Amino acid sequence: MLENYFPILLFVLVGLAVGVLPQVMGFLLAPHRPDDKKNSPYECGFEAFEDARMKFDVRYYLVAILFILFDLEIAFLFPWAVVLQEIGLFGFFAMMIFLAILVVGFAYEWKKGALEWE
Repeated sequence: MLENYFPILLFVLVGLAVGVLPQVMGFLLAPHRPDDKKNSPYECGFEAFEDARMKFDVRYYLVAILFILFDLEIAFLFPWAVVLQEIGLFGFFAMMIFLAILVVGFAYEWKKGALEWE
């Protein structure tokens, strides 16, 4: 009876080992030498380890959201390219309409200055 559960136990143990072992090895083997460059803000838009109620610039988050938005929309091109032969002319023009809307949105954001970083 218990031999039926052995593959599940093995799967769980291997999964835990793959998830935990690299983190433990990194913690034990990595050098711990923080300096100013390592403690400087990195892709967060403001200084780390300050007051949580401070004012911060929202332009960073606006650019990040726009990047994610366009990145996800462009990701629709890959499955479309794979099945283009099967969906034919209708699928081609549907994607052209989608891309036209995408370009209009991008031009609007560019004109409004949402992509400017000062």
